[in-house]
Amino acid sequence: MLLPGLTHLDHQRHGWRLLARTLTQAHVGSFAHRGELRRAKRIVVKLGSAVVTRGDECGLALGRLASIVEQVAMLQSQGREMMIVTSGAVAFGKQRLRHEILLSQSVRQALHSGHNQLKDVSLPVLEARACAAAGQSGLMALYEAMFTQYTTCTAQVLVTNLDFHDDQKRQNLNSTLRELLRMNIVPIINTNDAVVPPPEPNSDLQGVISIKDNDSLAARLAVEMKADLLIALSDVEGLYNSPPGTDDAKLIDIFYPGDQQSIIYGTKSRVGIGGMEAKVKAALWALQGGTSVVIANGTHPKVTGHVITDIVEGKKVGTFFSEIQPAGPTVEHQTEMARISGRTLASLQPHQRSEIICRLAELLTEKSEEILTANKTDMDLAVHAGHLPPAMLKRLSLSPAKLTALAVGLRQIAVAARDSVGRVLRRTRVAHNLELEQITVPIGVLLVIFEARPDCLPQVSALAIASGNALLLKGGKEAANTNRILHQLAQQALSVHGVGEAVQLVSTREDVEDLCRLDKMIDLIIPRGSSQLVRNIQRAAKGIPVLGHSEGICHVYVDGEASVDKVIKIVRDSKCDYPAACNAMESLLIHRDVLRTPLFDQIVDMLRAERVKIHAGPRFASYLAFSPSEAKSLRTEYGNLECCIEVVDSMQEAVDHIHKYGSSHTDVIVTENEDTAEQFLQLLDSACVFWNASSRFADGYRFGLGAEVGISTARVHARGPVGLEGLLTTKWLLRGDGHAAADFSEQGSMEYLHQELPVERPPAGQRESN
Repeated sequence: MLLPGLTHLDHQRHGWRLLARTLTQAHVGSFAHRGELRRAKRIVVKLGSAVVTRGDECGLALGRLASIVEQVAMLQSQGREMMIVTSGAVAFGKQRLRHEILLSQSVRQALHSGHNQLKDVSLPVLEARACAAAGQSGLMALYEAMFTQYTTCTAQVLVTNLDFHDDQKRQNLNSTLRELLRMNIVPIINTNDAVVPPPEPNSDLQGVISIKDNDSLAARLAVEMKADLLIALSDVEGLYNSPPGTDDAKLIDIFYPGDQQSIIYGTKSRVGIGGMEAKVKAALWALQGGTSVVIANGTHPKVTGHVITDIVEGKKVGTFFSEIQPAGPTVEHQTEMARISGRTLASLQPHQRSEIICRLAELLTEKSEEILTANKTDMDLAVHAGHLPPAMLKRLSLSPAKLTALAVGLRQIAVAARDSVGRVLRRTRVAHNLELEQITVPIGVLLVIFEARPDCLPQVSALAIASGNALLLKGGKEAANTNRILHQLAQQALSVHGVGEAVQLVSTREDVEDLCRLDKMIDLIIPRGSSQLVRNIQRAAKGIPVLGHSEGICHVYVDGEASVDKVIKIVRDSKCDYPAACNAMESLLIHRDVLRTPLFDQIVDMLRAERVKIHAGPRFASYLAFSPSEAKSLRTEYGNLECCIEVVDSMQEAVDHIHKYGSSHTDVIVTENEDTAEQFLQLLDSACVFWNASSRFADGYRFGLGAEVGISTARVHARGPVGLEGLLTTKWLLRGDGHAAADFSEQGSMEYLHQELPVERPPAGQRESN
């Protein structure tokens, strides 16, 4: 709601002022974690030559520069103090001077020859200082024009090394910049390349970095101005442990001062006088001076438009320099450890994986007091905080009965584990001496993200172990203490066969969005939680499949030939047993013939007795003189004691309604007419379709799967409740004797049999003779 007399823009500015009040008011040293970058108030953005200039090094990359200006202006409008250290004067001047020289030589040749036929024009080598002198004014005019679009004022500041070494000049520079920032002006700073002498090697003073390039200038300026954050944009993703492009090169997420010896530097960028080594040296000097530093790519077309704002929001972009090294491994290291150990897990014998799961089930019973003590701590903290709704508190809570049920479910999984990985699905004799098999194999590395439901951890761990998958777990902070002890028990059980690292619990301050970017390390993401969590993960996951559903809009259709007793029981259980569950009924479809009957009255009375709030669909509302509140949408997942009632004319209309408004999760028909029921079961395209059964039966435990990692509404891979089978994929094995391979290379010489063989493969040494 807008306050009287204020426009939308006024309210937006009011929101930005509130944000500004939360920003750091005083410089108190560098930030320890990326998430703290949100508090950065004074920010220096360094634009390298490769970012500002075009690929031909003549002229500026205008589109790239415009997106950077937009981000800086937005952060400035939020109350932050922004400064830009920019390259580009030489490139801009080179373009201008080339144009002038070409024009001048063309005119002279035309006058000399007396006609318009011109000879090839050769350009002289242009001196950098002359180019800088010619380009500086044009570069500044361009920045001013771009920032003017956002009603942001700029000011040009040209500096040299002497401005920092001379105390009086340094104080004057400091005073000028502070005054500009106080007036909400963005200073555009550059070395005065028209007069600056060439950098001298090893010219750094004791404890002070010399201004050799814009990297050192940005670092010196950031420390001098007590900036909270220095963002150095270049043409690489960040700092690598070896030159980018080499086989073993890996992007370093967080770099610590002690890691310098492990870095192998490559060549410099295509333009500019610095290189990655110069950037690291400048970054470490700034870090030592109390300024946090991030080196990132400012040239990538997919990220340039939000790279600066992403960094300030604490997202995992580029390389973050930190003085504080976390106690535990990075999430990348955890994922790598899980993959290596997971491959060993997959190579174990089936009975060995089964033994691990049985041991985990035993530990849940043996260590129940410790588990419940940790869970009580989490519950007390959650109740004291007061931000969790009752449904989530119920999920967070563990009890002796819950632990016993978990142990029973794990033992069911242990039995299934004996016939999972390596199971032969198909055997074919392709030709003489050539046999083909299709077998089940693990998917790889699974990332399971779950909210306040600690019972999920042992269930998912057991399923991952049974299927031979490595597992990365990210639990909700509300269950941190319970998750920690449950994970320790899982690792203790895995250690029975030396694969303790196969299941990892992410305990660092990693955002879910950052985890979803590890597309080269994670093979499948499984979210367990609210529909909002699932939607967020589906949006954030780039290149990684997500198994799950974003909505659980489940329908129960009451046919004209339904049994009264069955209808009441099924509707009550579907809606009232656990309203927050994804398989709870959200819409009740009533056949028109049932509308004015005692059965309908009994349905409504039962729902009212259970305190279910009823929302009327458009057609149902038209039948009533005084109807309940009309549903705002027929595609709503209420998640509590609410539901929508709508009227349909036939089973086919019910199917059409569900296809239009449902989420392909679970849908039910209640009828005594077998033909009608069978048509409903065949026509409806949902993951689970039931006849005369509650929608709450859509559950892995009730299906006999032992446990589930979730319910999937996808059409590819697993669908419905996903248990052990859904965590497996397949691979093909082809066995030949060498002669078959040679025959295959001769076109048309092979006689194909394609003979299907029994699936049960005989033990080694006992196979049928080919």
